[in-house]
Amino acid sequence: MSGFTSRLSPITQRRLAAFKANRRARISLWLFGVLFIISLFAELIANDKPLILNYDGQWYTPLLVDYPETDFGGFLPTRTDYLDPFIQQQISDNGWAIWPLIPFSYQTLDMQMQQPSPAPPDSRHWLGTDDQGRDVLARVIYGFRLSVFFALVLTTGSLALGVLAGGVQGYFGGKVDLIGQRVTEIWSGLPVLFLLIILASFVQPGFWWLLGIMLLFSWLGLVDIVRAEFLRARNLEYVRAAKAMGLPSRLIMWRHVLPNAMVATLTFIPFLFTGAIGTLTALDFLGFGLPPGSPSLGELAAQGKNNLHAPWLGITAFMTLAVMLSLLVFIGEGLRDAFDPRHINQRQTPAQDAQHA
Repeated sequence: MSGFTSRLSPITQRRLAAFKANRRARISLWLFGVLFIISLFAELIANDKPLILNYDGQWYTPLLVDYPETDFGGFLPTRTDYLDPFIQQQISDNGWAIWPLIPFSYQTLDMQMQQPSPAPPDSRHWLGTDDQGRDVLARVIYGFRLSVFFALVLTTGSLALGVLAGGVQGYFGGKVDLIGQRVTEIWSGLPVLFLLIILASFVQPGFWWLLGIMLLFSWLGLVDIVRAEFLRARNLEYVRAAKAMGLPSRLIMWRHVLPNAMVATLTFIPFLFTGAIGTLTALDFLGFGLPPGSPSLGELAAQGKNNLHAPWLGITAFMTLAVMLSLLVFIGEGLRDAFDPRHINQRQTPAQDAQHA
């Protein structure tokens, strides 16, 4: 790791050191990374199928293959329900199975519950069940992954569109900038929520459909930042020299102007990421987001509102969102301070100051 750091430029090393010096941001990055990695293996942690199964000397991998219940002593050639007491007894008598830590998926309905749903936390359901008998902890794990993936794709697309639009406006200026500013002002004035409500009445919202609609508006917040950086950088001497040498505009923008513009843009990414998660949660809470049954944190919050006698639903949704968004905000603050020239200059050592002098 030290060898990799030594190959970085001095200013990059100072930015990395400034981020590491922010203890809260560093710990938040580690925690968020660990939680995200755990969610990537959600199927191995929370699932209603055994990880490995041995029956009558034969090996089975239910996570990868759907086996009929006739393979395990059942009577119908349908997909095996491994939570069926009969199937579990057959497996216990004729073999063994290794189960996930949580033997429920996000959409598994527990038919063996001894009390009506929503059920409070117990040894079977650590965070209780929702009003349909689904395990809350399993839905939180899958919902965390879904929210992060949604925000990651939306942030990446927003970054590409925002940098492209802001870069073109800032680099060329003049009429291009004037027309671009008017278009973004008009576009940003459209009522996004009302548009989603209208479209939801015609089309059943899905992951990619909702992502595409939100992408039409989420990039607008980056345009002004990128535009301002391009307006500043296009008048620098090395950019003028590149123009005088006859280099194509696209090459100058990509190689000489964009790296400087990305410094301010990178500090905005965690907050854009946070906004994407918050927007998805709000839409799901209002019923205009992902399809019913999706492992959505917003749907869990809505169930908490509709079932005030089951406080574990609302508390779980609130705590999950609070931890997730707080970690992202702390990471964003660390990046902002690391890329702030004032903080970088303050962290220079006396030897570095003497060298620059």
